[in-house]
Amino acid sequence: MKKRFYIVPLVLFLCSPVACRDKAAAADPEKPAAQAKVEGQATKTISMEQMTWPDIKRTIESGFTTAVVAVGSTEQHGPHLPTMTDARIGDELAERVARKLGHALQARTIEVGVSEHHLAFAGTISIRAETLSLVLRDYVDSLVRHGFTRIVFVPIHGGNFATVRRAVEEARRVHPGTDVTAFTDLPGLGDILIRMSAEYGVSAKEAGEHAGENETSMMMALEGGLVAADRFAPGYMGPFGDAEMRLILEKGMSAITSNGVLGDPRTASAEKGEVYLERLADFLVSKIGPKTTD
Repeated sequence: MKKRFYIVPLVLFLCSPVACRDKAAAADPEKPAAQAKVEGQATKTISMEQMTWPDIKRTIESGFTTAVVAVGSTEQHGPHLPTMTDARIGDELAERVARKLGHALQARTIEVGVSEHHLAFAGTISIRAETLSLVLRDYVDSLVRHGFTRIVFVPIHGGNFATVRRAVEEARRVHPGTDVTAFTDLPGLGDILIRMSAEYGVSAKEAGEHAGENETSMMMALEGGLVAADRFAPGYMGPFGDAEMRLILEKGMSAITSNGVLGDPRTASAEKGEVYLERLADFLVSKIGPKTTD
C-alpha cells in the first residue's frame, strides 16, 4: 500500500488569529484581552462614524473619553475648490488632533455653518447662528450621555467662531463636570497660516484669508482630484483688516471679490499642504491644552 504523507503548515499552530491574539494578551497580564482588542481597533480608526455602537461603547469604557468635533461649512471657495473645503480640512484636522491628544475619538464633523456672506455664490448652504448653536448643544448633550468627559470643538470656518465660543460657554454651565473646550482665536488661526506660508516665500496677500495659497495647498494634499488647477486665479489682494471684514459680513463676499477668493492660489502645492496640515494640528493641540476635569 502506498504511503501518503500530509504536510500541515506549522504556522497555523504557531500563530493562528486566535492564538496570536491570546498570546499578545498574555504578554501583558495587566491588560485584559478586551481592552487590547479595543486599542487595536482604535489604532485602525478613531472615527466614530466608521465604527459600530458596541465598538464605540467598549472604546469609551477603555478610557477613550475625549471627543473631537470639527465645525466646518458648505460654501464657495473660489472657482477652483469644492464647497466641501472647510468641512474636509476640518475633518482631517479633527482626526489628527484626536490622535495627538490621545485616548480620543473623532465625532462626526458638522458640515454646514454660518455662511450667509457667501450666498451670492452658487452651492453655498448657510444656517443661522442660532441653528448652529442648537446643533452644538445637542452634540454636547449626546456625547456627555455616552460617557465622554471632554469635548473639543475645532471650528475651521471663520463665520462659526463666535457661535462656537458662545455655545462652549453655555455647555460648561449646563455640564459643569465636563471639560468642553474649543479653539476660537480666529486672528490666531489666520496668523499661523500666514506664518507657515511665509516660510515658503509666500506673501500674506497670496496666502490669503479664503481659498488662497495655504487653503488650496491643504486641499491639494487631501483631495487633489477635486482641485481645478486650471482655474487658479488671484482674487482680492488688497489690505485685509476689520474694515474689510465688516464689509464682507454686511454686504457679502461678492462686495470685495468677484471670484470668491481672498488671496492667490497659483503657488499652492500638495507638498506644502501636508506640512500645513501637520503643523496646524500641532498648533491646535498646543492651544487646546490638557484636560481640565476628571
